[in-house]
Amino acid sequence: MTKAILLVGGFGTRLKPLTNTVPKPMLPLAGLPVTEHQIIAARNAGITELVLATAYLSEVFTPYFGDGSHWGMKLSYAIEKEPMGTGGAIRNAFDSFASVGENEKIVIFNGDVISSHNLAKQLEFHEAKGAGVTLHLVEVADARKFGCVPIDSDGRVLDFLEKMENPISHVINAGCYVFTASTIKTIAQNQVISVERETFPGLLRDGVKIYGFLDNSYWLDVGTPEALIKGSRDIVTGVANSSALDGVPTSARTTEAIALGDCEIDAGAQLIDGTALGKRVRVAAGSRISASILCDDVSIGAGTTIDQCFIAAGTRIEGNREYFRVFIDKNGEIPLIFSA
Repeated sequence: MTKAILLVGGFGTRLKPLTNTVPKPMLPLAGLPVTEHQIIAARNAGITELVLATAYLSEVFTPYFGDGSHWGMKLSYAIEKEPMGTGGAIRNAFDSFASVGENEKIVIFNGDVISSHNLAKQLEFHEAKGAGVTLHLVEVADARKFGCVPIDSDGRVLDFLEKMENPISHVINAGCYVFTASTIKTIAQNQVISVERETFPGLLRDGVKIYGFLDNSYWLDVGTPEALIKGSRDIVTGVANSSALDGVPTSARTTEAIALGDCEIDAGAQLIDGTALGKRVRVAAGSRISASILCDDVSIGAGTTIDQCFIAAGTRIEGNREYFRVFIDKNGEIPLIFSA
């Protein structure tokens, strides 16, 4: 049996004001919360028990996910009273498991990353190497804003380097880790700790075997409004893994658009370029919606053009309007214009 921890306690600062009332991991990608896509990825890799490590707006998660039985999982919740950093959150959530064997594998998911990488293969790689930790790594064209993780020919991590103007490697930490349980136990309890800046370098200095599993499948940090739009579009169009949508009741589903249940879409409306509609959305005749996210209970008037926008739940937009790369809140106001 493999267990997992999903880190969903962040404030989502880069996504404000979208995250003023909705925690970042509950924002929709292709109609479903980011967290739901990650839970499905975990289940598909054979994980049966998962703890959500929550803090900011923690009360939003339980009504939606409950005990996880709907997804064939056992879910529980570790709520932080104060932010504890990624390392502190992992240790706090780990203590929520009823029992864990010393050599049991624990998968850690970062709550603002979507990935199509082969998690089952990462778990096998971890086991084969007898590693204390195995990180999912990806190669990027420009590692300056990420920092980098050089590895040797066998995949063993050599160093953890901070952001630099001339990175020595294009390989970066992709935010999904496999820990051996005994390694997590070395993280101090009840302390604010960064797993990236403190735990990993410390384990490396102590001689713990840390490996990197290099898989360049689709990967995206959805921590900005622009990235959220891109991630949703990529799932709808099939560029990214869309298995979380299988079996979900829809009013329409093509590679151009998805509309969840009970939507009313006029035959004269156009939904294109990876548009995603939540539940009970109404779109009137002559409207053209492209590469956008419309949350539940949105109403779009006739002849409206919406391109690369995020429309908050319950928003009503009158007809014959044009919107491009903006966030529209439920009052119809535009508190955010997306960057190019």
